[in-house]
Amino acid sequence: MKTIPTYSGTLRSHLLTIPSVISQCSGIRVFGRRIKSLVFTTDVAIIKNVNADAIIAVYPFTPQPAITQAIINVSDVPVFVGVGGGMTNGDRSVRLTQDAENQGAYGVVVNAPITTETISKMKALVDIPVITTIVSDGMDVAARIKAGADILNVSGASKTPEIVAKLRREFPDVAIIATGGPREEDILRTIEAGANAITYTPPTTGELFVPIMREHRKNFAAEKL
Repeated sequence: MKTIPTYSGTLRSHLLTIPSVISQCSGIRVFGRRIKSLVFTTDVAIIKNVNADAIIAVYPFTPQPAITQAIINVSDVPVFVGVGGGMTNGDRSVRLTQDAENQGAYGVVVNAPITTETISKMKALVDIPVITTIVSDGMDVAARIKAGADILNVSGASKTPEIVAKLRREFPDVAIIATGGPREEDILRTIEAGANAITYTPPTTGELFVPIMREHRKNFAAEKL
């Protein structure tokens, strides 16, 4: 094992860190950067204080360029942004893809209902990777790859490792990002199944505040005594 010199400072010594097991995956090289870990969040405070290789910014509302720009501006690492695929689809998603590229996104993420026609239009317009979300092993993945999808983003809940393993058998050279789950053993299963990179969902800022506020209350209760 190599010794890795580390500096964390004082004020930033409590940064949010991703599970160390993620370092075992191969990574995906995008524009020269090797990406193994992606944090699934749009919280700018977390984005600024996490040690992931990249951010995957997908949210359950209509994608808006203003949100994309805000996240890219605050992030120190590459950002992959959602451009629809569900309620937002077709030419609107294509225009959002071009906007995202112009704003500096490293790639765009489309949701499962996206059409192959829309993927083809995106790829004809931009030079950043199109990442298509796979939620079931019953989806026509071959058609999405043929349409131009560059990376598969597997989000199958507890079935994610099985879906990844099936995709790896059928498409041995395709780049796969996958959700890893909350536990290191779940993440390792997904990596061993063939995922090249792992998406990690961090705790919310509210959850992170719980132990801090508990400690503050305890300290001030003792002070009153």
